[in-house]
This record gives sequence, C-alpha cells and structure tokens, in this order.
Amino acid sequence: MLTASEIQNTVNEYLNKLSYNRKPASLYAPIQYVLSMGGKRIRPVLMLLSYNLYKNDPETILSTACALETYHNYTLLHDDLMDNADVRRGHDTVHKKWNANTAILSGDSMLVMAYERIMQCDEDKLRPVLSLFTETALEIGEGQQYDMDFETRNDVTEDEYIEMIRLKTSVLLACAMKMGAILADAPAEDAENLYKFGEQMGLAFQLQDDFLDVYGDPKVFGKAIGGDITSNKKTYMLINAYQRADADQRVELDKWLGLDKFDKQEKIKAVTHLYDTIGIKHLCEEKIAYYFSEANRYLNKVNVAENSKYNLKYFAESLMKRNY
Repeated sequence: MLTASEIQNTVNEYLNKLSYNRKPASLYAPIQYVLSMGGKRIRPVLMLLSYNLYKNDPETILSTACALETYHNYTLLHDDLMDNADVRRGHDTVHKKWNANTAILSGDSMLVMAYERIMQCDEDKLRPVLSLFTETALEIGEGQQYDMDFETRNDVTEDEYIEMIRLKTSVLLACAMKMGAILADAPAEDAENLYKFGEQMGLAFQLQDDFLDVYGDPKVFGKAIGGDITSNKKTYMLINAYQRADADQRVELDKWLGLDKFDKQEKIKAVTHLYDTIGIKHLCEEKIAYYFSEANRYLNKVNVAENSKYNLKYFAESLMKRNY
C-alpha cells in the first residue's frame, strides 16, 4: 500500500506529464500554470487512499483523482478573482499574471477538463461517479454564494456558518473519499461512512484555518496571520465573538469592524485580545477536536482491517498538525 507521501509524488508526476495540445495555447497556459504550483494535493490523495483500502492498484484511477484536483484548482482560480487576491502558493494568481477575462475563461475550461478526466474511469462506474461529482460541484457553488451573502450580514449564526463551510469545503473531501470507494467496489455502507469521514475532516480542517489565521505562526502556517480580522471576514471566530460578547465588548468589536482606515497590526491585536477575553480561542479548539473525533468515529465504522487504515489515519492526523 502506498503512503500519502508516495501518492502525492505520483499525483504530481501525473499532472506534470499531462499534455496541453489544444489551441489556442493562451487558453491552456494558465491551466498548466495553476496545476504546476504544487500544494498538498489533499483531494486526489484522499481518493487514492480510500481506493487503496480495498484495492492495491490506485495508479489505475489517477485520471479520476486528478480530475478532482483540476476542479479544486478551478474553484481557487475563480475565488482568487472574486477576492482580488494577488498571490496563491507564492505565485501570481492567474488574473494578476494575465487578466480577469483569462481567469474566467481558463477557469471554465478547467471545469470541463475535470469532467473529461472523470469520464476516463471504468464505464460501469461512470454514472454513480458523475452523479456524485455533479451534486458536489453544485453544493460548492451554493457554499460560495452563502459565503458572499454573509459579507453583508451581521446576524450570521454558527449553524449557518458550519453549513456554509460544509458546502464550500467539506463536500469535496467527502466526494473524494466516496469516489475512491465506489471505484474500488467498496460496500455501500463503507462508502457512506468514508463520505462522512471526509465531511467531518473538512469541517475540522476549515475551522483550523480560521483558528490559525488568528493564532498561527506565519513561518509555520505559510502566510501572514490576521487577514480574516483585517477584512472583517465572517469566520467561526468572529461569529461567536459577536454572539458571546457583552455590551462593552460588542461596542469595541463594532468600532474595529466599522473603521475604513486603520493600522492593520493594531486592529489584529485589538480583535485578538477580544477573542481571548471572550474565550473564543478555547471554543474553537474544542470545535476542531469535536469534528476530528467525529471523523475518526466514521472511519472506525469502515469494515476493513485496522492496519489497512493506517496510511489514511496518518494523513488525516498530519493535516490537523499544522503547528502554531
């Protein structure tokens, strides 16, 4: 059985060898550029690890696994444009390196290419795989719209936020797990438990992102902290701070969130202090631990030998050990 690290290398080699022979080259150059940036390749790794629970030839489904990586990067390409982000993984974003129109059109082509790559799976698995992927893609769009809607609301609840990140982030991890199981002829009950495992892992992972943006070490986390605070992003941290703040703390939060001009470090320090005082740090740590525990509960239900789950468990734990 391959380790997660070996699978990552295999995925990268596969992506690097893909040819882009269609014309015009200007449409496909940004796609090749985006997919060459690297990253953890979490979604194809999860699919291949899930498949590997039942079969020992994960290399046979590389095209389908890389379809999910293609789709994921398509969403990032459009997210970067919507967020007006200049940098992704240390490189210029597509709209920065080329322009907004290129980002839209090349992104649209990536979505089509994701379907093209998925369709290279075994014909007898094509219908359930396409059905799962299509439902997932629709849900991710719904999650993105909720995220956009939340920007103009100050009454977002914790439950609404959890549902938003489930749709925007978790369902693609869940899709990867279940797709791997389907392609490996896993029992339906196992496939559902693996889906739930991926879903709960996704929730824990996204909440950890919220947490690390406030409390992370930028040298370890890989980016400057405090971006969510300076942009007033509706995160688990901010939503719960609003719900749990007393009158004076609410006034202080409103003051910082209402400023058009401010010193970034001063705002980060002030809002972080409010989080500490209100108890948001401990609250978020508990929620992360809860979803990680739930993920493992579903994985424990999967009816394969425990030693067969080792690589998957190790990879999941590594995702939750981004130090701060």
